[in-house]
Parts: sequence; structure tokens; C-alpha cells
Amino acid sequence: LEEGTLEYQYARNTLIEMNMSLVRFAAGRFRGRGDDMEDVVQTGMIGLIKAIDRFELSREVEFTSFALPYIVGEIKRFFRDTTWAVHVPRRLQELRVELAKAREELSSRLDREPTVPELATLMNISEQQVVEGQIAANGYNSSSLDAALTGDGPEHGEAVLADFIGVEEERLALVEDFHALAPLMAELSDRDREILH
Repeated sequence: LEEGTLEYQYARNTLIEMNMSLVRFAAGRFRGRGDDMEDVVQTGMIGLIKAIDRFELSREVEFTSFALPYIVGEIKRFFRDTTWAVHVPRRLQELRVELAKAREELSSRLDREPTVPELATLMNISEQQVVEGQIAANGYNSSSLDAALTGDGPEHGEAVLADFIGVEEERLALVEDFHALAPLMAELSDRDREILH
């Protein structure tokens, strides 16, 4: 059918409706990732539409076999782009996954946490790249500074993460003072300024 015609649109919409269960099936594999399943299904629908638009009968391959990688790929891209708390380059996102697999394999083999050199040897990469991947992995999850911490009883009041990290920077107050005083100092005579100094 010619693209843009009513017949083409009808056939395309019908194919989308007929294959919605395929999208739900693919999305089911990602249940429990913490995201709203409706968002995952909607993302999978984009993959289905791409598959419908690119499918060719001449390839003699079953449509479901052709469409599933498109749907799953779109969902994986969604997770890759939206689940990181901090933007991390794609190569480091992929390195985090490989590192997790290597750590799991070595942990079970050695019965302890593997070292950086051991991970580098197994993955056939430099120790620097392993460290880079470990640092990048910290960007996957984040915690709010206002998140309540458990452990202290109610008699201590509710403690938050911000109470335990960072310090009061006294010199910041000096910056504000200098900023406020600068125009006033400029109005003084050289003699008065010298006396104050």
C-alpha cells in the first residue's frame, strides 16, 4: 500500500493493535525494575511501530521474530537513558554491566570480593578502565539529601543524610561580608581605609 493513504493508515493501525500483546510480553521481562509498566509498554510500542514500518515480506522471516528485537531494544534504550541518576557516557554504562558480571563470576570463584587487578585481567582491560567503570557506577543510583535515615529513635528527632555530610564553610560568610563592604570601602578616603586596614 502507498504510504499516506487511508488504506495504508488502516492496515498499519490494525497491525499495531494486533501486536500489542507482543509488546506486553516483551515488557513483562522488565517488570520489577521500579519504573511504571505503562511507560515501559509505551516505549515498547515505539519499537513495534518501527518494526512494522521496516518489515519486508520478501525476507521470509516471521513478523514476531523480526519485531521482538526492535521492541526489546527500544525498552533497553529507555532504561539506559532514564534510569541513571547522573548522565554517564554510554560506554561507561555498558562497562558497568560487564563489571557486574565479572565481579559476580570472580566472587563465586574466589569466594571473596575480587581486586581491581583481578577484574582487569578477567575483562582484558586496564586497571584504570576498571576504576573508571566503578566510579561511573556510582551515578546509577542517588539519594536525596533530605532522605530520612533510620537507626536513631524518635527521641533523637528525625535525622537526614544532609546532617552527616558536608561542613559549614566559614569562609563563605567572609565572601558575603567582603561583597557587602566593597562599595562602602570604595567611598572612604585613602586615610580612613588605611586606618581600617
